[in-house]
This record gives sequence, C-alpha cells and structure tokens, in this order.
Amino acid sequence: MELQQLQNEVDHWIKTIGVKYFSETTNTLVLTEEVGELARLMARVYGEQSFKRKEDEEKADQAIQEELGDILFVVTCLANQMGYDLTDIMRQNFEKKNIRDKDRHINNPKLRS
Repeated sequence: MELQQLQNEVDHWIKTIGVKYFSETTNTLVLTEEVGELARLMARVYGEQSFKRKEDEEKADQAIQEELGDILFVVTCLANQMGYDLTDIMRQNFEKKNIRDKDRHINNPKLRS
C-alpha cells in the first residue's frame, strides 16, 4: 500500500466508521499510549521483562504487529487532520538523513560486527 492510499483509507474509515477525527491533542495522547503498549511488549520479548501468563507470550508476535499497526494508524490520522502528505514527509526525512547521517553510521565502530 502506498502512503497516499493509506492516508485516503484512514480518512475514509474515520469519516464513515470513526465518525470524526479526535483532536490533535487526543490523537497525540493516543499515540503515546500505543507506543507505550509496544514498549511493554518489546521489554518482554526482547528485554529482560517476563510475561505474567504463558498465553500472552504465545501471542506476542501478533500483538507487536497490532501495536505497530495502531501506531501507524494514529500517525496517519495526525498527518491527515493537519493536512500533511506522508509521502512528502518521508522524502524530506530521507533527504535530511542522507545529509546529516552520510558518514555518521559507517564511521561508528559500535555498528561493526
């Protein structure tokens, strides 16, 4: 799915099923909540935390995917309601990274295996 298609589909869903966009403030708080839910899972799957129940551990892969989807959905909502084009945003982001980080990572000894 292209980013513009994603933005169109999220907009359509919001206007037909979600009724209307939450405010930018509410969506930012929802985004924080979703990132926290992902962080909780990451701490248990890749960090030192453990799951309280075996069935949660067995469903962790799917849960991580769901949280990533939730995060992308809310980011898309924010872009839509503020009138931003995610394709343009990502192009500009890569341009910035290509200039700023051109030599940064290749010269980082911590990244050599």
